Amino acid sequence: MGYVKDLVEEITVKMGGLFSTELGINLQKRSSDEVFKWFVASLLFGARISETIAKNTYHEFERTGLLSAGKILKTGWHGLVYILDRGGYVRYDYKTADKFLEVMGNLEKEYGGDLNLLHEKSIDSKDLEQRLKNLGKGIGDVTVNIFLRELRGIWDKANPPLQELTINSAKNLGLIKKADKTRNLQELYQIWNQNKVEGYHFQNFETALLRIGKNYCRKNKCDACPVKTYCKF
Repeated sequence: MGYVKDLVEEITVKMGGLFSTELGINLQKRSSDEVFKWFVASLLFGARISETIAKNTYHEFERTGLLSAGKILKTGWHGLVYILDRGGYVRYDYKTADKFLEVMGNLEKEYGGDLNLLHEKSIDSKDLEQRLKNLGKGIGDVTVNIFLRELRGIWDKANPPLQELTINSAKNLGLIKKADKTRNLQELYQIWNQNKVEGYHFQNFETALLRIGKNYCRKNKCDACPVKTYCKF
């Protein structure tokens, strides 16, 4: 029991910083403005591009005040391409500009540009995920998972499945025995509820496991892993 408590605390504190928090976005406020900011960032993180470029590009949106569906639509295709290029999105600028205009157009038309309204109208977690995907063909499972993961516990219906990277690191650290997305989520919730770290949330714990899986387990960088002493392999 002490082993698990120490592990949960160490990884949560060391590696559980939320991506939204790093960008200065406060999702705990639950405001439509903050949720929209994270949505923009999630659309950028969802592309096959480095985290650094995605963050830089988000800050370009922030710097130019393009943090509402209406303002993004008003900027238009050429304006979006310019901003995306400034952030480093050169290889994906045209495609991403098209995606943003389609998504924001549908968000404005169906929900008045308010993602909180989209959540309110959703029947359950599956419906929520589908409504997000329906905003545009450029929104797939990866983007939806990125967006909803940090809204877990904030939006009642935000309950995306665990990523395989998260499951892999949890298994390596001995927190779970067998990979099963639905069961594993319940198991990790139970572990968190029994070993909560003051000042942090389940999202921090999940994000820490994701980072370990992505940066160390997947790349076989065991020697560099900051919690290698807990690893079962």
